[in-house]
Amino acid sequence: MQNGKAIRVEKLTKNFGEHLAVQGISFAVQQGEILSLLGPNGAGKSTTISMLAGLLAPTDGDAFVMGHSIRSDGAAAKKALGVVPQDLALYPDLSARENLTFWGKMYGLRGSALKQRVDETLQVIGLADRQKGRIDTFSGGMKRRVNIGVALLHKPQVVIMDEPTVGIDPQSRRHILDNVKDLNRQGMTVLYTTHYMEEAAELSNHIAIMDHGKVIAFGTHDELIKLVGEQARLELTLNVEANRVMDAWQHVEGVSRVTGSDGKLTVLADDSNRVLPRLFESATRAGGRITSVEIHEPNLEAVFLHLTGRALRD
Repeated sequence: MQNGKAIRVEKLTKNFGEHLAVQGISFAVQQGEILSLLGPNGAGKSTTISMLAGLLAPTDGDAFVMGHSIRSDGAAAKKALGVVPQDLALYPDLSARENLTFWGKMYGLRGSALKQRVDETLQVIGLADRQKGRIDTFSGGMKRRVNIGVALLHKPQVVIMDEPTVGIDPQSRRHILDNVKDLNRQGMTVLYTTHYMEEAAELSNHIAIMDHGKVIAFGTHDELIKLVGEQARLELTLNVEANRVMDAWQHVEGVSRVTGSDGKLTVLADDSNRVLPRLFESATRAGGRITSVEIHEPNLEAVFLHLTGRALRD
């Protein structure tokens, strides 16, 4: 292993026929940090994770987990990893403890060592008091927490979490995010995939933004924000179709980009206080009227819009 890298990805590629799911991406995750892969559904995040976990063979390129090649030393790479998949890997008719015990045995744990790790894991995921409850009686968030527990049983050096908060309630989401930060404080390296920019901003030492199978930006949160400078993002709704004003707004002084459709537009602007009156005037001249305005300070959504010309959640 070189330079303290827990994961090193080098020109990793995956094609499904003519579909280029992952296109020669490269990035590194330093030991002891949280790196988020941020991007919309279909960006290639889960395919990347599946290759790192040994579930998919790369078409080209390679990646290294704690120095072990996923292509030539896959068993050692897998041993260093704990993987939390999007889909639940749990038996619904078994209890939380029974599920963890089963998966612990799959990792080769036995006897008192197995019991101790299950006890410790139940404490980490905050479900010691519900350990005898059947999985099919749990909420979505509780199931997700057990799913995370499975990945922690063998004390991996690196944990990969693939969209672990999708479709759960806010309280469970908060618990999972706090879990991730606690694990990291204990020294665990985390590769975290999400399409929620707030999660990436809160958790990450570094963020890799993915789109259409490529890493289109990499850096700390502050470094990425600098890509759009001090621009604000304005979300506006009109009482007419967007194309009535889009061309005119592109030429409004202080506006750097306009996107949208169906009467809803997003504008990147240097100074929202100066630009907004000009947008109102321009809309009026085009026979339209702005019916709502939301102003957002520079964030990762603005970065994605700046890089791709569309919103992260389009």
